[in-house]
Amino acid sequence: MKNYNYIFALSIIVTTLFSCGKNNDKADGYGNFEATEITISSENNGKLIQFNVDEGNHLKKDQFVGFIDTIQLTLKREQLVISKAVIESKSKGVLSQISVLNSRLKTAKINQNRIENLIKDNAGTQKQLDDVSGEINVIKSQIRSVEIQNAPVVNELKNIDVQLKQIDDQIEKSKIINPVNGTVLTKYAEPNEITAFGKPLYKIADLSTMQLRVYISETQLANIKIGQKVTVKIDAGDEMKSFDGVVSWIAAEAEFTPKIIQTKEERVALVYAVKVDVKNDGSLKIGMPAEMWINLVISSQ
Repeated sequence: MKNYNYIFALSIIVTTLFSCGKNNDKADGYGNFEATEITISSENNGKLIQFNVDEGNHLKKDQFVGFIDTIQLTLKREQLVISKAVIESKSKGVLSQISVLNSRLKTAKINQNRIENLIKDNAGTQKQLDDVSGEINVIKSQIRSVEIQNAPVVNELKNIDVQLKQIDDQIEKSKIINPVNGTVLTKYAEPNEITAFGKPLYKIADLSTMQLRVYISETQLANIKIGQKVTVKIDAGDEMKSFDGVVSWIAAEAEFTPKIIQTKEERVALVYAVKVDVKNDGSLKIGMPAEMWINLVISSQ
């Protein structure tokens, strides 16, 4: 008997919460407002030299809000630049030697073309052509030999260039650039604190459009679809304040509510989660409760 009374009472509660009917002046869904929260973390290690962020601040996308100390990175970069200059000075002799050989090769090819034309006019000999062709081959071999000798120097210069790009990237990431438009919800760090890669600095969310997550029963699914306009109401003193909302998402699978209920009899209360986008006039807050009313169109007889 007690079990029967308990199930009967629960069925009354579920019916009351998720009824579609408008005769009892009950909302079609109840829920709370959400927003996509993004945690901005440090991308480098060091001291926060500047950090212009306070809770409640509205930040724009790509706005500069602070930077991390880059002295050590700058010194390391200067050291690499000096090393590169030293290596380049050592390779200048090799490069000049290659330049001389290329010049000789160019002259030899001109002579080769000239002799080929003389042979066509019966004014040159095959021996002359063979001699200049042999000279060209010798010069090419000399160029390859010098290039092989210079290869370690070239590779070392390329390695330094890669290191310079890495340091430039680290220096750029020492700047704290806000990635999205939004309002600062929580601040986790202060200027002059030591931060590390991946350490949270602040949390931000775009509150211009809020999402109301509500739950509806299976019988209500026929009356709602993505893109549909609905009415959202919040408490405003003794009255209710209304907002226009648009359904942006409907769960593909049902879930039990409340989730802690495990008995077989109580698992029949299946609901579907729905998200409704609502333009925020400043009065909507994360976690605020609200009601959703489906705008049914009644055809005239």
